[in-house]
Amino acid sequence: MLEADVEPHVISCNVGISACGKGEQWQRALRLLSETSEAKLELTVISYGAGISACEKAKQWQWALSLLREMLATKVELNVISCNAGVSACGKGEQWQRALQLLSETSEAKLELTVISYSSGISACEKCKQWQWALSLLREMLEEDMEPNVMSYNAGISACEKGEQWREALSMLNEMREATLTPDVISFNAGISACEKGGQWQRALLLLGDVRKDKLEPTVIYTIYGGGISACEKGGQWQRALSLLREMLAAELEPSVVSHNAGIGACEKGRQWRHALSLLREICGMWRWLLTSSATALGSAPARKVSNGVGPCRCSARWWRRGCGLAASATAPRSARARKAGSGSGLCCYSAERGNRSWSSTPGHLQRRDQRVREG
Repeated sequence: MLEADVEPHVISCNVGISACGKGEQWQRALRLLSETSEAKLELTVISYGAGISACEKAKQWQWALSLLREMLATKVELNVISCNAGVSACGKGEQWQRALQLLSETSEAKLELTVISYSSGISACEKCKQWQWALSLLREMLEEDMEPNVMSYNAGISACEKGEQWREALSMLNEMREATLTPDVISFNAGISACEKGGQWQRALLLLGDVRKDKLEPTVIYTIYGGGISACEKGGQWQRALSLLREMLAAELEPSVVSHNAGIGACEKGRQWRHALSLLREICGMWRWLLTSSATALGSAPARKVSNGVGPCRCSARWWRRGCGLAASATAPRSARARKAGSGSGLCCYSAERGNRSWSSTPGHLQRRDQRVREG
């Protein structure tokens, strides 16, 4: 419109700025905002709000705050929606102090804070592991007779989980239920993860039981089981970890690589080499596929799984050959990471045999692979 000498209208420009924001084109949104001002069109609170929202989606907190300051300088009346977008932008940029400062300034400007305002502030604190401030904002909401929603509680529970405060996380889950709010997958995941980090595997399993009672969708339950298995692994509960894996398979839920790793790791800690090898045999089909088609994407996950699976074999020196065989089969694709995994597994077998067998007892192909890794 501007290039074709067609007289633009601020409403049309606002729509364009909003469209750029939704398309994650924040630079184009700011350029259009500037061109609209240069065309002698009076920018409105909607114009600035659309620009701030575009910056918020792109995590450009500096530009979002710059636009808020420009609104004040040009005496465009602020509204709570623009301020909320600014708070959210600071949160996404992990600028929790600026987010809280903006919340305070919004309140001082006689703008009524909303549930979204507080939730954005709590989320900013959660991203920076500031669980005390997150809880403080939740308490402030209640003091202002404002009812936190699921998003508010989830941000608070996640903040406690990241701060390894399992008691507070579970307390907020109870508060949600008392407020007749239904916890969702984020609530349960954060709660179970908090219990895992706090070494509270019993409480993690109790939460998993609540998930079953709530009859959440299978895809939702799938993501939560992993946390329960990890909690059992850290608590040295290999029987319960395997039980959860079996439960997932019975429900036709394919355990993830992380869940498998936790299960095998639990067997390693419990010196249950038979169960570790059995579990690896069960997932052999998926495991081969992961190594051949996704080794690069998974990073060091293959190496961790092979090392965990071989680790229990150290409990009995006479099973060193099983460990070597596992490493050999796992490293068949010969990717760089697979070679390192096989090398580590071979060394594990060698250390299991220290004093009983010499380096030459390790299979030739593993010996040569180890030599290449050492040289390169």
